[in-house]
Amino acid sequence: MTVFIDPPAWPAHGTLFSHLVSDGSLRELRLFARAAEVPDRALDLDHYDVPASRYDDLVAAGAVPVDGGDLARRLAGSALRVSGAERKRAKRAALLTRWDALWADPSLARKAGEDLVDRWREPHRVYHSPLHLAVALDALDTLAAESGVAERTAWQARLALWFHDAVHDGVAGQDEERSAGLVAELLGPLAGAGVSAADVDEVARLVLVTTDHTPAPDDVVGGLVSDADLAVLGGTPAVYTRYTHQVRAEYCDVPEPLFRAARADVLRGLLARGPLFRTAPGAARWQDAAEANLRAELTLLAA
Repeated sequence: MTVFIDPPAWPAHGTLFSHLVSDGSLRELRLFARAAEVPDRALDLDHYDVPASRYDDLVAAGAVPVDGGDLARRLAGSALRVSGAERKRAKRAALLTRWDALWADPSLARKAGEDLVDRWREPHRVYHSPLHLAVALDALDTLAAESGVAERTAWQARLALWFHDAVHDGVAGQDEERSAGLVAELLGPLAGAGVSAADVDEVARLVLVTTDHTPAPDDVVGGLVSDADLAVLGGTPAVYTRYTHQVRAEYCDVPEPLFRAARADVLRGLLARGPLFRTAPGAARWQDAAEANLRAELTLLAA
């Protein structure tokens, strides 16, 4: 793995910025950046934005200087690149537009939406990021259309996805509980925007479904939320590989042997529990690919 940096050429905030990328490991890129005291907030999905004042320091620390075109080609050839279209969907403004679309009067709910987007943009996140939220919302739109669920049901499911990783401190179970608790805090005051007490309870319940992704067979809306959250598992091999890099980088401080063992346990648990996807459209779209992806990753972890 090599870290590369291009010349400062991108204007912002009264200076010029370089891009810092890896040709093969998002974890190693993050560790390099942290060792060089580049803040986590400088990570922009697949690269770091670093000001011109840091260029010489980073080259001295081991970043290989290349021109902008070469850097772009190296990133494109890696497993880490996030496309321009994906990046656009994950922008703060794009997500807030989607949040506003959930409400008859967006102004009544805008403060809650801004709070949620800011949580999703916390600098310690790599996989559980605005991109994951955007991808999950896209998946839910597809599933809801193909499942023929009522609009109110789809609305509750969309709200649940907005909240499902709103708290992410890396503590399984506890994160979901705290995210569910946030539902009452942010949606409870929105009775004037059409949120009922029953809506608050249902959205909180749906958030908790993502703790183990095992909704009851008759829990249609729970199946929608669970399947949308897990859709990345059924992505193309390239999308899945990038996801594994993002997860590893998010837990970059965990030693490699411990991470491999824990990750393998998670994958074996997913494969052993039966169908990953609980809706018919989700199973048809992603089940076979997800099983193949999980097994391929297990093989790599054992290598």
